[in-house]
Amino acid sequence: MKGDAGIITILNGLLAGELTAIDQYLIHGEMYANFGFGHLAEHSLHESDHERQHARALIQRILFLEGTPDLSKRNPLKIGSTVPEMLQADLDVEYHVVGELKKAIAACETARDYVTRDMLVSQLEDTEMDHAYWLEQQLRLIGFVGLQNYQQSQMKSEASS
Repeated sequence: MKGDAGIITILNGLLAGELTAIDQYLIHGEMYANFGFGHLAEHSLHESDHERQHARALIQRILFLEGTPDLSKRNPLKIGSTVPEMLQADLDVEYHVVGELKKAIAACETARDYVTRDMLVSQLEDTEMDHAYWLEQQLRLIGFVGLQNYQQSQMKSEASS
């Protein structure tokens, strides 16, 4: 089904954001694991996989609309060096994605592409209610209990591995 060229361009822009998020969550997950923060590592690596699912849905939709997915583009990575920096960098990516998804949803409505719109609404819910909310919660916890206590809570004992 031949899709609107403008929508395909927008979807490719969103795809760059998802590919960036995959990479950023992956590196942060491996950094958390290296630091010994097993719980954070598991969560970050899970989010990387979840972002891959979003990217896959975008690729499938672009192909359905007879477009060409552009997997060569990425947004700049923001790699933190401390736990709070890493959490904030990931939250910044999620906030950026939320803004881009909202613009894309509006464009889909204008183009009367309601199937793509519905797919993007689902991704927006994931991004706002799951990804961004969890990151906001972690940063609040650091403020409530202090960084050292928070980091200690993110360690995994060998028995729980």
